[in-house]
Amino acid sequence: MTELARDAAAGLDGAVGAGGQAVLDHLVALLDLEKIEENIFRGVSPAHSPVRVFGGQVAGQALVAAGRTVPSERKVHSLHAYFIRGGDPSVPIVYEVDRIRDGRSFTTRRVTAIQHGKAIFALSASFQKEEEGLEHADEMPDVPGPETLPTYLERLTEFPNLPEFRSRPRPIDVRYVNDPPWVTRETGRPSPRNQVWMRADGKLPDEELLHVCVLTYASDMTLLDSPLARHGVYWDLDRVIGASLDHALWFHRPFRADEWFLYDTTSPSASGGRGLATGRFFAQDGTLIATVVQEGLLRVRR
Repeated sequence: MTELARDAAAGLDGAVGAGGQAVLDHLVALLDLEKIEENIFRGVSPAHSPVRVFGGQVAGQALVAAGRTVPSERKVHSLHAYFIRGGDPSVPIVYEVDRIRDGRSFTTRRVTAIQHGKAIFALSASFQKEEEGLEHADEMPDVPGPETLPTYLERLTEFPNLPEFRSRPRPIDVRYVNDPPWVTRETGRPSPRNQVWMRADGKLPDEELLHVCVLTYASDMTLLDSPLARHGVYWDLDRVIGASLDHALWFHRPFRADEWFLYDTTSPSASGGRGLATGRFFAQDGTLIATVVQEGLLRVRR
């Protein structure tokens, strides 16, 4: 393991419950994969991890691996991924990149994440050279600005039954627009939408792919809260077994992940032990920057 990888693995653990630039710097280090061979990269997980590797982490690292094999003038515009097995945070993850196609306008890459000799995650990503074309976009919902809202930890202080949530390091600053699902669970007033402001909690380098990968990391946060909130149940407070099954992201316009963006999510359907969630990302000026869809395993034991 390289010195950078050791720092990345240990750094988030050393800042338990904290946020800010130091924690964000360790996330950036986690996304700075080690190249071990042509088309083969290695990443690590923070020492302070849950039982499984966080899905946003493996998606972000896989996109870094794909992007490292693509000319910088071609920007990622979409990714489609499947979570195959739970990742083991105690060992490195090997990312193998398959250079599917290099066309005149588009480049396609497929990435497989491997641990213990088995695939745990598979991602396909498409990159495109910049082009002009038709332009339209949905309008951002009318919501309060992020500076007027309490921080995530301030929300948690109102609810002492979630100590494990409070202990996690937080490289992403999250501000709930509506009441968090652990609150609506108690009030009995579930919301059909889950809206949060987000940004990287510090300053990121001026590397466009890194900003895209940080948003990819953040896109797996709060998304599956949407189907749970509609039924008044929540992680750790109820007997919920959940995991991301697949994840798709479309990137529409340039953005900075260290500036505020609104994550507006809802759940159109839940059935068969699965819940579907969709989300839209808006920059603070109202620009639609990305769209996400995810299906998750959601088993609730009454």
